[in-house]
Amino acid sequence: MENNCGHQMYELIKELFPFCRSITGNGVRKTLAVIKKFLPGLTIHEIPTGTECFDWTIPNEWNIKDAYVEDENGRRVIDFNKDNLHVLNYSIPVNKTVSFEELDQHLYSRPDMPDAIPYVTSYYSPRWGFCLSHNEREKLGKVNYRVVIDTTLEPGSLTYADLIIPGEQKEEVLLSTYVCHPSMANNELSGPAVTTFLGKWLSSQKNRYTYRIVIVPEMIGAIAYLSKHLATMKERTVAGFQLTCVGDNRAYSFVPSRKGGTLADRVAKHELDYRIKEYIKYSFLDRGSDERQYCSPGVDLPFVSITRTKYGKYREYHTSLDNLSVVSPDGLQGALDVHCNCIRILENNAIYKVTTLCEPQLGKRGLRSTIGALDFPMQARQLSNFIAYCDGTMDLISIAETIGVYVLDLLPLVSQLREEGLIGKVG
Repeated sequence: MENNCGHQMYELIKELFPFCRSITGNGVRKTLAVIKKFLPGLTIHEIPTGTECFDWTIPNEWNIKDAYVEDENGRRVIDFNKDNLHVLNYSIPVNKTVSFEELDQHLYSRPDMPDAIPYVTSYYSPRWGFCLSHNEREKLGKVNYRVVIDTTLEPGSLTYADLIIPGEQKEEVLLSTYVCHPSMANNELSGPAVTTFLGKWLSSQKNRYTYRIVIVPEMIGAIAYLSKHLATMKERTVAGFQLTCVGDNRAYSFVPSRKGGTLADRVAKHELDYRIKEYIKYSFLDRGSDERQYCSPGVDLPFVSITRTKYGKYREYHTSLDNLSVVSPDGLQGALDVHCNCIRILENNAIYKVTTLCEPQLGKRGLRSTIGALDFPMQARQLSNFIAYCDGTMDLISIAETIGVYVLDLLPLVSQLREEGLIGKVG
């Protein structure tokens, strides 16, 4: 990928940051409309309220115009227009005057992070509320307040988008991300930004696999999508990746599939082991995003997550501190490069078999020096080692790990050996 993609992704995040998103509503539609400018083939879908999706039902659509708390002097002490995390996401409408004691029962803050506004939701239980920093909460006087939450909760739809990029084969690679949080940069917007530029890259080249890009509200959106496409996805998906929290420039992290050992697990682990080396390995017990749905029993897609600092493991997570300073062009570029390499590994992975018995004569083909020496050049050693395991039973990833080589570094050797007719693809 071009190095300036990091800056372009950062600018996309800046554009999307002000939108107030939730699991339904116009914030999601506005976000997807911007992404569609980068991915013209993206198709935006609506699932009506009340639609049954496995054990879930699409809820009423939520939209918000304004929300604030006003003191007796008409001063707004909490204002949605200053930060859209100030309102409890999915709040029911309210317009009344309340005592401090009643208001206090509807306030959410974090004493452990006194300067941060927490992100709090109530999607499936009707309630109203406001979120604010604990320091601001402590300043509230014990007087009466006017509370206004100008929202609607009424039949509508859940909005999501997908893009199918056809390849030479019908087998698919799934790339999934979510749009359902308000203004949080790393947790909410880094995933869609990196996914968008992965989609641009994939759309510009000829691919072996078909790529299914899915942009949904987290959890309910993935469940809804699976309820519509499960049969096809179970039949065709060879590997899948969840893109979330990929914008900071700290650690890399890996969450495997539920049972491990899938092609997606092998590709991700190989890329991280050889390119990143130092990263944090989690178990599926540490899951928290849509790998919960894609790896659930009965679905069991080969699906993993490569993040930078994993959700829930960085201090700013789910607060107003997850702002534009948490993500960076370098962090985004690094995540994009890692996922592009995973795709390159998938695209080039295959099983090969040598066409001769015993070692082929490499010298006469110019693949090895014809002068014997004590030193055995590294490239010649890699070539010899590769041939030794090229028996028609091991794919490139397996051979690379057996001989201790990054799999993409084997591709020039594969090309040379194929040109000389010394190996052939199996299957």
